[in-house]
Amino acid sequence: MTLQEAYNFFERLRIQTTNKAERKAYEKFAHVLSKLKSREFSKNEIQSIEAELDRLNLESTPENGKKYRHKALHKFEKYLRDTFSLTSKGYYSNRGIGLGSSFGILLGVAVLSSFERSLGIAYGISFGMLVGLIIGRKMDAKARVESRVL
Repeated sequence: MTLQEAYNFFERLRIQTTNKAERKAYEKFAHVLSKLKSREFSKNEIQSIEAELDRLNLESTPENGKKYRHKALHKFEKYLRDTFSLTSKGYYSNRGIGLGSSFGILLGVAVLSSFERSLGIAYGISFGMLVGLIIGRKMDAKARVESRVL
């Protein structure tokens, strides 16, 4: 399946669906594909991307098509991240917030336990999320400068 065929497929699905969540997933997949079409890739890289689209078997109609295509989107984004170092907008910020809050809980329990336990955990989560967000934003800005954001 070529990039253009996949893009047309998801645009057709987006128009046909009435479910808001499905429409959003199809729009995101179409957005990723349109950004890929506008990038400069070698012939081998394009063939690799198209082979991955074929491997995802997007045109099949399983029982739960929305869930299947949502998983396919995540697999495709992971493939692009691993192979071409391309990330989606806000990828590092989201990861930073998640990791920061995890480490913040540990910080709140271990270090800030001199406060009331729940207050220490709340401060730890807040501090961890803030640090994670700052680091994530810097990494997102670096990826944007290097043109690695879809």
